[in-house]
Amino acid sequence: MTGAALGGSAPGAVRRPRRLRRTPALRRLVAQTRLHPADLVLPVFVKEGASEPTPIESMPGVVQHSLDSLVEEARRCVTAGLGGIMLFGVPLTKDAVGSGADDPEGILNVATRAVVDAVGDDLVVMTDLCLDEFTDHGHCGVLGDDPQRPGVRVVDNDATLERYAAMALAQARSGAHVLGLSGMMDGQVGHVRAALDAEGFTDVALLAYAAKYTSALYGPFRDAVESSLEGDRAAYQQDPANAAEAQVETLLDLQEGADIVMVKPAGPHLDVLATVAGISPVPVAAYQISGEYSQIVAAAERGWIDRDRAVLESLATIKRAGAGIVLTYFAIEVVGLLRDAAFPAGAER
Repeated sequence: MTGAALGGSAPGAVRRPRRLRRTPALRRLVAQTRLHPADLVLPVFVKEGASEPTPIESMPGVVQHSLDSLVEEARRCVTAGLGGIMLFGVPLTKDAVGSGADDPEGILNVATRAVVDAVGDDLVVMTDLCLDEFTDHGHCGVLGDDPQRPGVRVVDNDATLERYAAMALAQARSGAHVLGLSGMMDGQVGHVRAALDAEGFTDVALLAYAAKYTSALYGPFRDAVESSLEGDRAAYQQDPANAAEAQVETLLDLQEGADIVMVKPAGPHLDVLATVAGISPVPVAAYQISGEYSQIVAAAERGWIDRDRAVLESLATIKRAGAGIVLTYFAIEVVGLLRDAAFPAGAER
């Protein structure tokens, strides 16, 4: 390759890529990846019966909201220009089939109505479509007997699909704009799409957790939703050692009608995210999960890393890998960081 092909250097001249890194203004000018508030979705937790926000110890700065504080947080999201909010319910009572998930008076559905009433179409309101917060065993589906292993209880995929359909209808009736199908059941996207369409909810969009990996980094989230899980979800979430099955899952979800596909966790699976972005004709999302958040916060609190830089770097790499939408607990915080980066102290606005 000639010097000219590399960027116009004369034959024999030293190529100097550092020229474009000399100043903050130059670096900003040539940046290939930019974060924008509209790229970001804030995940939030709402606790049934709560009268005020309750801090989550393993996620400093994140709370279990009351209904009133949740509505205020949604309004802050609108003011910040965020793309959306993702709601997770924390019920007071649980049972084997997660009855509270499709109860119109269940906490997630009540919260959805409250947020939609407050923000209307000024913010995309997303709801988590999974049973784990509502089951007394903490799994993402209904349990049944394993026909090949007497005495062993497993998640019954097809029975769970019926619960997901009921949950989807309850969320749609509550006004949710986008349903986040996070349970990793085979056929969940197609089953939920058919149930929604049959009831006339053809405009409710589906965000499919197409590549959702089992991870040690979910621990703080399980604290946040007061999970009852014993054991793990390795029988239905994907193995972190594998990449090809993420393509299989993504293609299946696309065939079944997913409007958006997502990779979760984001940071540990940037290679998978890049692959999914390369094959998906629909928008691609990624979820910077609770453990990713807590690692940054904990290290910054100890003075080991610069919090602001670590937050921006982590999100920029997720977007660079191919995510057009990023779910992150840093969402509102990042808006301030982006404003400060665009208009440094003393600069004209």
